Amino acid sequence: MVSRVIPVDPFDLVIFGGTGDLARRKILPGLFRRFCAGQVPSDARIVGAARTDLDSDGYRQMVREALAEFGRDIACDEGTLNGFLDMIQYLAIDARGETGWAELSELMVGKGRVEAFYFSVSPALFGDLAERLQHWGMADEDSRIVVEKPFGHDLASAKELNATLARYFDEKQIYRIDHYLGKETVQNLMAVRFGNMLFEPLWNAQYVDHVQITVAETVGVGGRGEYYDKAGAMRDMVQNHLMQLLCLIAMEPPARFDPDAVRDEKLKVIRSLDPVLPHHIARGQYDAMPGNEAEMPSYREAVDHPRSRTESFIALKTHISNWRWAGTPFYLRTGKRMAARSSEITVIFKDTPHSIFAEDAGRHRNVLSIRLQPNEGITLGVTIKEPGPGGMRLIDVPLDMTFAEALGVDGSDHVDAYERLITDVIRGNQTLFMRGDEVEAAWAWTDPIIEGWEARHDVPKPYDIGSDGPTDSTEMMRRDGREWRKVTP
Repeated sequence: MVSRVIPVDPFDLVIFGGTGDLARRKILPGLFRRFCAGQVPSDARIVGAARTDLDSDGYRQMVREALAEFGRDIACDEGTLNGFLDMIQYLAIDARGETGWAELSELMVGKGRVEAFYFSVSPALFGDLAERLQHWGMADEDSRIVVEKPFGHDLASAKELNATLARYFDEKQIYRIDHYLGKETVQNLMAVRFGNMLFEPLWNAQYVDHVQITVAETVGVGGRGEYYDKAGAMRDMVQNHLMQLLCLIAMEPPARFDPDAVRDEKLKVIRSLDPVLPHHIARGQYDAMPGNEAEMPSYREAVDHPRSRTESFIALKTHISNWRWAGTPFYLRTGKRMAARSSEITVIFKDTPHSIFAEDAGRHRNVLSIRLQPNEGITLGVTIKEPGPGGMRLIDVPLDMTFAEALGVDGSDHVDAYERLITDVIRGNQTLFMRGDEVEAAWAWTDPIIEGWEARHDVPKPYDIGSDGPTDSTEMMRRDGREWRKVTP
């Protein structure tokens, strides 16, 4: 299958933090891939901006090296690469000073095209950058800003951050990026739900037993130890990534596929979430790998905090108090140093109300699995008779729509989430971006959970590297007569 490429309009994109890790790993390779695909016009301009003392030639060389390291799978010839590098400029800019702003203002003003500013920097600098853009006349009604998470540390800081940005930009100009929403399967979830009569009549508490959302990582905290120990899995993953997946799986059909219509329905889900009870929470910290402690230290060693109470794993159970989902539990789980790298949403349907088959046929239920990574795709488990003359024995077989097999999508066709989201920014489409009230509602639900375990002085339970998490997580499910899906690649 050949995907249809629709070019975007000419644009100017300024990447604040243009020498940083995110720019090198994701933003610049993503732009290059879209350029090779013919989606980014040759007269677009990309401006790297950072405090690093570089000129444009030096920055182009850095971009060339980044593409060689992080864009090795991009099939483009040297001439195309040079054409992309010709679009790139660099300015040394001090977010809190005067250096570089006059030059940037002169570069951006009066071009009559889309202007976007990517804040790939610490949130502490968001307000400074927004204020400078307005002071130098670049925060006009047609400009757009892209801000990376974390969107605050709690509800109070999220409100303060939103208020700061709102002083200089309208909500329609602010693109809060969550790369999970740019994944192909996440968007396909909406297509499966709202484009097929098959599922929507069954998408409710009458037919769904429970829903599991798992985001498992094999990596540890790496070089993010200082940040991560102040955030933890709840703030780093649940409040944003898993919350967004929960909203998409549980929301009502929007009146139309329109940015605010979609986000209105997501907001209703967040505001309908029940508080989480203490015995519906399991927190953990990974232990060191026995015999390989130097390369795989424990969480506390990795963050250099021997008494840390920050979780590297969390599992919790919650309910949505509305007519569609009343009584159906939603189980969320995420952690580091787990058995496999896997992101999966699983909808487990109820058993048939009455089985006409003998007990030795077994009891089975339909399971819809939406895999975000790796091997993006959707699988529906269907019960059939086991082939052969041995009587009526039931087995489950998958109806598999793995994209690479069903649609002929290979590595060269794969579109990274950042590529899709950046082109959506240029088009002015906010559907896959979080709105300010949505962020605040998520923190309003998250804060009491964190405050609760801090007040109780709860200590995360240890778990082995390469496992599915602490035993408390398994026990939480077992008490409900359920079990987690195995974390598999």
